[in-house]
Amino acid sequence: MQASAGQGAATRRIDDRLMVKVFVAFALLALVSALISVGGKWVGRSIALAGHTEDATPREIVIGNNVVVVPANAIRFEDDRRDGVASSLRLYLRWPDLQGYSAAARDDFNHADGSRNILFVSFEQQIMSRDMSGRFDPIYASLIEPAGTPGPAGVTLHGFKPQSGYLDESLAVGPQRAGSRFVARCLTGAVAAESLADCERDLVVGDRLVLVYRFPSRLLGEWKQLDDAMLAYARKALKTPRGG
Repeated sequence: MQASAGQGAATRRIDDRLMVKVFVAFALLALVSALISVGGKWVGRSIALAGHTEDATPREIVIGNNVVVVPANAIRFEDDRRDGVASSLRLYLRWPDLQGYSAAARDDFNHADGSRNILFVSFEQQIMSRDMSGRFDPIYASLIEPAGTPGPAGVTLHGFKPQSGYLDESLAVGPQRAGSRFVARCLTGAVAAESLADCERDLVVGDRLVLVYRFPSRLLGEWKQLDDAMLAYARKALKTPRGG
């Protein structure tokens, strides 16, 4: 009887140890499952953001003698989303609200279904003495074909002369306005069809600072609104004395 009782106790101890091992195994499986679930959600969110951020924390960037303050979600590249000194600042903004990335606007920023509603904007140190409008008379006028094609909202599209060096480009020229005129370079042909923003214009906005903005040619008809909106955006972002 004593031997039988001893065997029974031993069996119970073995069963208890087995149950503990089974419990621990299930607990570990549950923990791993939870970590995978949380990690999967984090990774899935990272993949969905694809380099974008919804963080709207203002970032202060110094370019030359200019201080530019913009929200992080308007800054195009992750490495640029920090305070400090930089040679340029690259942004992307949805037209027409000029806001940075948000979950509600993800389709536009990811160009879903071929959408082209994003402006690619940069603040850069000024290299040339004049902006694109100022370069029209002394430079562009002699490089384009005089006879142009009528475009939207009073814009005329001029082809560049073969020897100009501007291959697969045209010059969009608007009427005189407040002593200046709208001037933008636009890609043509197959190159334009593949581009998300096939036109480019630059404006002097600060202390030897230019704002360059690239936009889809379908917005040429809104050139007045584009220029006014870009200048207003620059005035708001610049926290130092500005010219232009």
